[in-house]
Amino acid sequence: MSKLLIDDRPLQVLPSLAEKIGLNEAVLTQQIHYWLQKKENLRDGRYWVYGSYPYWEKQFPFWSRITIKRTFTSLENANILITANYNKAGFDKTKWYTINYDQLKSIEEGMSQRWDQIDPTIGSNRSHGMDQIEQTNTLDISKTSSEISKKDIVVEVINHLNASAGTHYKSTTKKTKTLIHARLAEGFKQEDFMQVIDKKCKQWKKDKKMNRYLRPETLFGTKFEGYLNERGTTDEPNHGFTRKSTVLDF
Repeated sequence: MSKLLIDDRPLQVLPSLAEKIGLNEAVLTQQIHYWLQKKENLRDGRYWVYGSYPYWEKQFPFWSRITIKRTFTSLENANILITANYNKAGFDKTKWYTINYDQLKSIEEGMSQRWDQIDPTIGSNRSHGMDQIEQTNTLDISKTSSEISKKDIVVEVINHLNASAGTHYKSTTKKTKTLIHARLAEGFKQEDFMQVIDKKCKQWKKDKKMNRYLRPETLFGTKFEGYLNERGTTDEPNHGFTRKSTVLDF
């Protein structure tokens, strides 16, 4: 199918694929490729996988639901994932997914061309060298949420803030990174940031006087722990870190 994918069970991804399409996208694509190798759910000449969001959250417990949705959307927009609906019930909107291997082939060929441009003298040794890289440089991403890098957490937190509050903050801003890193150093987790964002958005987003405070320096500053422990906002979304999900088997 593609040298960029692995036919084995461990949740792994090649650095070359992650570099090209993004780490989260590479992880999800690799895992769907693994399920497709079971060759179940044949429709219109392709094998498919499907599942509800609780199913995907069970498969990727280190991601929030919003991260899973965003990653699927990214892969669909990049034409790496093809979607369909083969559900028997008309009201069932569960998406079915398969991989566009032709698109991955184009990505792979583009990487090969770039490799040749970097070292045009590689010649017949190129394949052997690439095999060694692929065998020795896989990334094992079977982590708990506490093991996700600080950089990834900052990106996830700011993306969630922007999506929830309608803001456009950057995850690369030094002050923002400093605030989030400070709270992480105090022992707070990614899900704590998500809860604070959800609570304050519920309280402030529709308040013209308060919605301007939906910003990193307010939410993630010295009052962070107080916001996290506020009562009265009981229906915040759970972001997939502690939810007990019912797994749907293919």
